[in-house]
Amino acid sequence: MELKRVVVTGLGALTPIGNNIKEYWESLKNGVSGAAPVTHFDASKFKTQFACEVKNFNPADFIDRREVRRTDRFAQYAMVTADEALLDSGLDLEAVNKYRVGVIWGAGIGGLETFQEEVTNYALGDGTPRFNPFFIPKMIADIAPGLISIKYGFMGPNYTTVSACASSANSIIDALNSIRLGHTDVVITGGSEAAVTAAGMGGFNAMHAMSTRNDDPKTASRPFDANRDGFVLGEGSGALVLEEYEHAVARGAKIYAEVVGGGLSSDAYHMTAPHPEGIGVVAVMKNCLENAGIKPEDIDAINTHGTSTPLGDVAELKAIGKVFGDHAKNININSTKSMTGHLLGAAGAVEAIASILAMEHSLVPPTINHETVDENIDPELNLTLNKAQARDVKYAMSNTFGFGGHNACVIFKKLN
Repeated sequence: MELKRVVVTGLGALTPIGNNIKEYWESLKNGVSGAAPVTHFDASKFKTQFACEVKNFNPADFIDRREVRRTDRFAQYAMVTADEALLDSGLDLEAVNKYRVGVIWGAGIGGLETFQEEVTNYALGDGTPRFNPFFIPKMIADIAPGLISIKYGFMGPNYTTVSACASSANSIIDALNSIRLGHTDVVITGGSEAAVTAAGMGGFNAMHAMSTRNDDPKTASRPFDANRDGFVLGEGSGALVLEEYEHAVARGAKIYAEVVGGGLSSDAYHMTAPHPEGIGVVAVMKNCLENAGIKPEDIDAINTHGTSTPLGDVAELKAIGKVFGDHAKNININSTKSMTGHLLGAAGAVEAIASILAMEHSLVPPTINHETVDENIDPELNLTLNKAQARDVKYAMSNTFGFGGHNACVIFKKLN
């Protein structure tokens, strides 16, 4: 069976550094940090009192007020970015065969804020169960693609991938395979997360996973820096319209890039910590290169998982060295989490979009906040430190990893 080619024809973003694709790219190329004191709740007693929140966002500007009351923020973020991506794609929603349009979405947690509020309200009451009838629909992770499909009448495959922070990269790979195998013509894919809540931040603080640089939040996310002390929690959403190549060409669509490969693997090592030698990461990048049918020497840029954790950054860069050998020093390596923070289940989609935009603009966004060299990191690697670098990116790789040892990798190809 001959596999179909798959291209990206639409993009949407709602991030801590921009509420649409244009704003997101402007901030990426200029090295803008999205970290600031938490506003969603009173975090004054928390070890970490800052996060990368979405700013200046009112869901009622985009969604009917009744729908706002019935949805969690993670689903609102999903619907807004799906709208932007579909508008960007120019897809004729009246002409398209809706039985062959799917929505495959990623979310690591789902409606955490809703769960927190409902359980707290019950605990503070007299024991009488008075739960919101929308509690379960608001909370479940799969409601986001369900709402998107309902709005547009898309009747193809519809589900959510859950693999912690690899969730939306997983969704992109599932969407890729659905189109490749001829099951669908178009898939709206990506991911969303809204875990900047007391429960989310309290839980990650208890794990000692997050930075506690409360005196200087904007520089707290510092991947590859010797003084990094954990990730910065982020929120938001990224959406991509994936389309069968001939289908896109026939309607004269703008094509951002071709999705040429997707790889998956497991660390099979620890609940939360990466293998120190990055063996699962080595496997996922090799799987992805093989799936794309290209050589390691073809890769021009890698947007790393790069969370700013002491163990994770070193393990990933060791893995890159093992997979790419001498070519590793010729690659523009970066971590856009230095600006957006860690969007958990939405990270893969938001960072895939960053890779695609780097290809489109021939400019690799920087890894900001780097001050001190880490002696455990190969000094010959080009980590695109503190300033964007011009680069004709023909092939870009995006890495995303999740608690539980889930690894996902996607490769994009420039077509013009």
